[in-house]
Amino acid sequence: MVSNCANPACATPLRYLRDGRLFQFEVKSVASNEPLPQVHPGAKKISRGVWHFWLCGHCSSNLTLEFDQLKGVTLKPLHSSYPQLAS
Repeated sequence: MVSNCANPACATPLRYLRDGRLFQFEVKSVASNEPLPQVHPGAKKISRGVWHFWLCGHCSSNLTLEFDQLKGVTLKPLHSSYPQLAS
């Protein structure tokens, strides 16, 4: 269950979904005995699961979340997600 902002530097508790952005990532079969980083401590094998993360309004205005099967969930600056506008 999501209880606070996914940004480790932020401790904003989740009170309303309208204040921020909710992310949903589907995790499919992982064929590894290594634990999944930043997703679920101690998880060894996952056949299928859906993970939810939330960024508060302040963090979601500058950051986004990305999921990689090997790295887990990572924070990315929002401005790098969009191409630069030509002047």
